Amino acid sequence: MRHRLHRAFLAGCLAATLVGCGHHHPARQGLPLDLEEMSLRANLRVLASDDSEGRKPGTPGGQKSVEFLTAQLRKFGLKPGNGDSYVQQVPLVEIRAAADPTLSIGGGRGALLPLRQGTDMVLWTPRTAPAAALAQSDLVFVGYGIVAREYHWDDYAGVDVHGKTVLVLLGDPAYGSRDPGVFKGLSLSAYGRWSYKIEEAERHGAAGVLLIHDPGTLGFGWNAVRNTWMGAHLELASTAGQPDLPAIEGWLTGGAGRALFSQAALDYGALVAAAARPGFKALSMGLKVSGEVHAEVRRFDSPNVIAVVPGAGHKHEYVLYCAHWDGLGRDPSGAILNGAVEDASGVAALLALAQSFAHMRPAPDRSIAFVAFTAGEPGLLGSRYYVENPVIALDQTAGAIDLDALRVGGRTRDVVILGAGNSELEEPVRASALLQGREVRPEPHPEQGLYYSSDDINFARHGVPALYVKAGIDDAARGPQYGLTQWDEYMAQRYRQAGDKYSEDWNVAGAVEDLVLFRQLGERLASTRRFPRWYPDSEFSANRSRAMGGD
Repeated sequence: MRHRLHRAFLAGCLAATLVGCGHHHPARQGLPLDLEEMSLRANLRVLASDDSEGRKPGTPGGQKSVEFLTAQLRKFGLKPGNGDSYVQQVPLVEIRAAADPTLSIGGGRGALLPLRQGTDMVLWTPRTAPAAALAQSDLVFVGYGIVAREYHWDDYAGVDVHGKTVLVLLGDPAYGSRDPGVFKGLSLSAYGRWSYKIEEAERHGAAGVLLIHDPGTLGFGWNAVRNTWMGAHLELASTAGQPDLPAIEGWLTGGAGRALFSQAALDYGALVAAAARPGFKALSMGLKVSGEVHAEVRRFDSPNVIAVVPGAGHKHEYVLYCAHWDGLGRDPSGAILNGAVEDASGVAALLALAQSFAHMRPAPDRSIAFVAFTAGEPGLLGSRYYVENPVIALDQTAGAIDLDALRVGGRTRDVVILGAGNSELEEPVRASALLQGREVRPEPHPEQGLYYSSDDINFARHGVPALYVKAGIDDAARGPQYGLTQWDEYMAQRYRQAGDKYSEDWNVAGAVEDLVLFRQLGERLASTRRFPRWYPDSEFSANRSRAMGGD
């Protein structure tokens, strides 16, 4: 049970003082709201323009985006965040799969089942070799592919998958069973994300990993999968090319996944239901997998961009705002993926906040850091590299506030804390929202686990409380059903697709209101002397102690 009395006291203090318990300051002044909107739009025009070519790391468009960011931060008067430099170079490896990967499944009901790249599957290899192959690899269904001792769950118990290919469901068992008593109920846990599934299969020595696409738990459709994972695949140079990595990894459409069960004469529905219950045992499907991926390998550095507004008092303690500057570049047909909402809007907000804090008088007590990460799509590589090689000591980082995919459809009456229930950073969100006449409401799609697919998760895993706040769905003019429909339509039709373009017709009043809330959160965190704590029952609660040098 959380310390409810302590939380209530903390929330009351925050609401009363605006800056933290016992530390009242006069309101600081930043940019007027009309300039906030002008700044936001101006940044968006550049970052989401065709000239930026989708902001892919290692491309001219990506380099233009970095140059724009550093020029703006320098113009606003922010100090370089990495010594005398505005950048931290991240060593990356690009593994570009050729357009002709093959995958075929034999055995079972007879005829060889060939799968087509882009239509039935999207394959890549994490290996840094010209070719990687599977030859007659046994296919094993491992259910949700989870090993979670705290939940007494082990989908790999009693099975050896070395040299074999694993077939994996997305999400948590509770997603399949709809049982609120399993894992975190309908809220996705870290074990439900696609990246965890691959990492767990790698730890067990699998030669191949195939994920069955499910838009319900991912939140996006097959087009987004193709645009994200076909072609160039990025890895950190420190982890790429390890010889024990799987030869082939990839996605299957839901239809292709079900077809494998049919070929094996297995009941898909019954086995998926069994996988969602305790005691599930991995099953050899009696099928053989063969496939090959050819690839070209390129090594290069791509920068995280870092700038600081120095604090007036405790300048060696930091509040950190972050977003990822990169995008996907182009889709397989060559169309530019401008990524206007995801995440040019977040980077535009980062710049607007940097400009606002640079103009604030008096200056905040703690320093304010602004970090735009590279290679966030889709593996969060820039933020992962940063927390493993921190420019600002993690034990001096009071908290991180992530800016990702702002709402551009007008004001909302509500605010959503993604991954709620983790840290004291959430209390000032409620206080700030209240001052705006808004309220904090549960996230509309907890099964998608958006917190775990944002840069927050890398900070949280290294002990730094990280906050991901978004505008809610209760549209101030048209109500919650309209807002939910708009979000779902964006995810289905524009997310990671060519339709995610900036328009001068966008109503950014809600995004500007969110900027004010984000700024208030940073001011409060910069003005209190306490470091926010994890709630005792947070899955990250032990990490802060380790980051601060505790046991």
